[in-house]
Amino acid sequence: MNFGAPTPVEVNITGNDLAATRQFSEKVRQELSKVSKLRDLQFDEPLDYPSINVDVDRERAGQMGVTAQQVGRAFLASTSSSRLVTPNYWADPKSGVGYQVQVQVPQSDVTSIQDVEHIPVTQGAASHPLMGDVAQVGYGSVVGEYHRLNGQRMVTLTANVAGEDLGRISGELDSAIKRAGEIPRGVKVTIRGQIGPMKQTLTNLGIGLLLAVLVIYLLLAANFQSLRLAFVVLSTVPAVICGVLFVLFLTRTSLNIQSFMGAIMAIGVAVANAILLVTFAEEYRRAGNPANDAAMNGAKTRMRPILMTSMAMIAGMVPMALGIGEGSQQTAPLGRAVIGGLLFATAATLLIVPLVFSLVQQRAGVQSPSLDPDDPASAFARTRTALPGETA
Repeated sequence: MNFGAPTPVEVNITGNDLAATRQFSEKVRQELSKVSKLRDLQFDEPLDYPSINVDVDRERAGQMGVTAQQVGRAFLASTSSSRLVTPNYWADPKSGVGYQVQVQVPQSDVTSIQDVEHIPVTQGAASHPLMGDVAQVGYGSVVGEYHRLNGQRMVTLTANVAGEDLGRISGELDSAIKRAGEIPRGVKVTIRGQIGPMKQTLTNLGIGLLLAVLVIYLLLAANFQSLRLAFVVLSTVPAVICGVLFVLFLTRTSLNIQSFMGAIMAIGVAVANAILLVTFAEEYRRAGNPANDAAMNGAKTRMRPILMTSMAMIAGMVPMALGIGEGSQQTAPLGRAVIGGLLFATAATLLIVPLVFSLVQQRAGVQSPSLDPDDPASAFARTRTALPGETA
């Protein structure tokens, strides 16, 4: 659900120097803790894992005839078992089944630093130097788990979101990272989780919406054989966008994938209504009437179909926009976007589109722009002499 991240919000800080990366990640964590809507903010990796450090004094160990390898084997065998350093198998002569034989010190005998210091290093030798004789044993901390991205070690901050949408949280995250100070050289900060795919999806939807409007414009230009009439039809699109944003703001609904889909649906219905009005107005104008009268006639004759289409669509979206029922809040933004877009688009189609049509087509001619010789309305239409017995 979080696209590979354990939480909806994940901040990855990568760099070549782990110490510098950790230092800057701590600054980022302090700034993120000021974002009130974040919950469970923490480092994903166990960075300061408790450990026991054994620092071998090589000079003293050499005097006692002990090597660092022997110290390591003795420590590992005592705290874990000999199976990790000296595997030993015994085969049952009767059954032939092999059994692993290992030596392991009871955990109750190694419970403190003092117990570790008394671990014998060379058992069976003439002298039995202890761990404390050749090494300094003390408590410490190590990185318990390394996370890597493209070979680089990274530090990860994870958090949940409560009472806020990801869009606003994303802006607050960017601000918090900027407040953390200048990013050290070689360090890179990446926001993952649901925020990255959300931004990519909304960007692609915005590009898709612009491309859809462009394609509609080109198709309308080909249909009307006029770039100006295509512009008149698309003059309803700003009204749709304004209506969508107004209703989303009024209902405190976020701009998400569902509301984007609702905006696209509203644009489709608004363009269809505008095409209906412009087609009738242009036909009336080509019949020899002024552009103003043609615009008024198109609005009057097509007002009922436009209102019926828009009201039917709005009525159908009301139950969805109310968000009543389990899981309905996920699709409510779609219904609200459609209702807001169509309300504004219907008013624009009946009031603004006739005005734009009259202004754009005020000085337009009535001759068809078609170059097709087979089109009777074209100025380049073929003419031929009628044959005997045929009406011209």
